Amino acid sequence: MQIIDVHGHISAPLALYAYQAQLIASKGFHGKGRPACSDEEVVDAAKPHVELLRKLSVDTQFISPRPFAMMHSQKPERIVHWYTEHVNDMIHKQVTAYPDVFVGVAGLPQSAGVSPANAVAELERCVTELGFVGCVLNPDPGEGDYASPPLGDEWWYPLYEKMVELDVPALIHTAACANPRESYSNHFITEESIAILSLVESRVFTDFPGLKLIVAHGGGSIPYQIGRWRAQRLQKNAERFDDSLRRLYFDTVLYSPEALELLLKVAGPDRCLFATEAPGIGSGYDPEVGRTLDDLKPVVEGIGWLTAEQREAVFQGNARTVFSRWKAAL
Repeated sequence: MQIIDVHGHISAPLALYAYQAQLIASKGFHGKGRPACSDEEVVDAAKPHVELLRKLSVDTQFISPRPFAMMHSQKPERIVHWYTEHVNDMIHKQVTAYPDVFVGVAGLPQSAGVSPANAVAELERCVTELGFVGCVLNPDPGEGDYASPPLGDEWWYPLYEKMVELDVPALIHTAACANPRESYSNHFITEESIAILSLVESRVFTDFPGLKLIVAHGGGSIPYQIGRWRAQRLQKNAERFDDSLRRLYFDTVLYSPEALELLLKVAGPDRCLFATEAPGIGSGYDPEVGRTLDDLKPVVEGIGWLTAEQREAVFQGNARTVFSRWKAAL
């Protein structure tokens, strides 16, 4: 059985972040330019990443830009586009070098206060020219300013329309957080929760029945506070919250067995896609279990009530269904 990890991020050479710093400092005054590294250096930067995936028994990982470095709140808008384009090009180079290991997922050049329509051209380039199979959608391009409409708002429709047209899903994943009240990790959970509640109370899936959205990090707080949202729906005499929730998909980037098992019970094994986010925050070694927290394959295997068919769906089947553009062989 192939193990498919739908949530990974590029391991890029340091030259990419030096380039980013230059863009931010100059506000793009010197033009687009390029990171000062060769194609060989881009490929070499991925070698430790590939070795880690082998240790974790991950066969294939979908990689996208590092979210906390996406600079969506920076101005002017053009520097966000330039940076995003270079990151996507680097992803393509690593996918080309390791076609059996990596699959490309596009970063979108979202910019604070700017219509998502401005990100459509880069999504189309990545899918039609670079062969990417999905994208990462930041529900808060203001990075902590909370000024963007929630994902259930029609403001996002130009992007949803293009995603359905191209048949590519989005991983809902916040980027950095400029608000000093939150760390970026906490901001992930906050925004994912807001995104779910907005989507399930909206007309989005009526207007776009073919839209496929995966919520990162196990769905924020929603699966673990679901009793509150069930109670609210009962008060309204409306559709069961659990039924609304099943219009979404969820990844398994949860670094505790208790949380992961609860997600599978609440969302259902058929709506959960295996993911580790490795290498990332979960790559620290836990002496209590004798492995890194992102070594999640044994955690899924240890959930005794999952049937063999459900386990197979989580590890690979659901990913193949959701990322239907991906035609890799079994």
